[in-house]
Amino acid sequence: MGADVATWALAGSIRWDLWLPYLIGAVILCIGLLVIARDVPQRHGPDKVIALAPVFLAVPIAVFGTEHFTFAKIVAGMVPSWIPGHLFWALFVGACLLSAALSLSVNTYSGLAAGLFGVMLLLFEVLISIPGVIGAPGNRIFWAVALRDLAFSGGALAFAATRIETWSPQGRDRVISLARFFIAIPIVFFSVEHFLHPEFAPGVPLARLTPSWIPLHLLWSYLTGAVFLVTGLSLIVNKGARWAATWLGVMVLVLVLVIYVPIVIANPSEIGNGLNYLADTLLLSGSALAFAGARRGEPVTQSA
Repeated sequence: MGADVATWALAGSIRWDLWLPYLIGAVILCIGLLVIARDVPQRHGPDKVIALAPVFLAVPIAVFGTEHFTFAKIVAGMVPSWIPGHLFWALFVGACLLSAALSLSVNTYSGLAAGLFGVMLLLFEVLISIPGVIGAPGNRIFWAVALRDLAFSGGALAFAATRIETWSPQGRDRVISLARFFIAIPIVFFSVEHFLHPEFAPGVPLARLTPSWIPLHLLWSYLTGAVFLVTGLSLIVNKGARWAATWLGVMVLVLVLVIYVPIVIANPSEIGNGLNYLADTLLLSGSALAFAGARRGEPVTQSA
């Protein structure tokens, strides 16, 4: 009886709005790694990292989808005022994101999930990000958010192009070419931001300062800016695009491990200023690796 009371007391003290995104993200990570476990050993060199692209897409999507429920009122406030049913759309999009994350992690209708996710981000661009940039063109955060979502959309659409059988080869090539610019343009913009504002956390340069206790914290920004510049320009001119995207994804993954995992460990209750930055950066890595996989010539499959 005493143990039961203690268990219920502990459960009552847990802030599920804070810990549920971690839990759902961890579950999706474990599922995704188990699903791709057979594929990774068969690959060689950088292709082993490319195989992780669907997992790196799924986990952040699961985190953000969960937050649509745990922070529903905050998310609903981001819906444009002229659209009715703010709370409904917050919860509906959250359910769609969770469904997409599960689909990507288990490799079932993953192309459809990625394609819809990419289209959804383009809708966010039109409805939220572009109006924000037009309203405050001097706000670098608005620009960063708009270009971040464009890069995420590019990675998702490139992934979808290699997973949906009904697309024609010509249509598939057009989508992958468009995705290349969707990723390249933001990366070049981000590279400049890293040189202009090296004090901000590298990856997607938003408002988070790199903690001073991170070793060589300014050097990481300059290094990221240099890698972003080289890989972004390579993608724009379409020279060594697959390798550029691969190394871009690897570089961003290193940032996740070196910068953002320690930030989250240091203060796990900081969702907006910690976990969300980790998820953003991991999604950028997944987007770059997904494009690299598309340029690698991944077989066109639609698993079910």
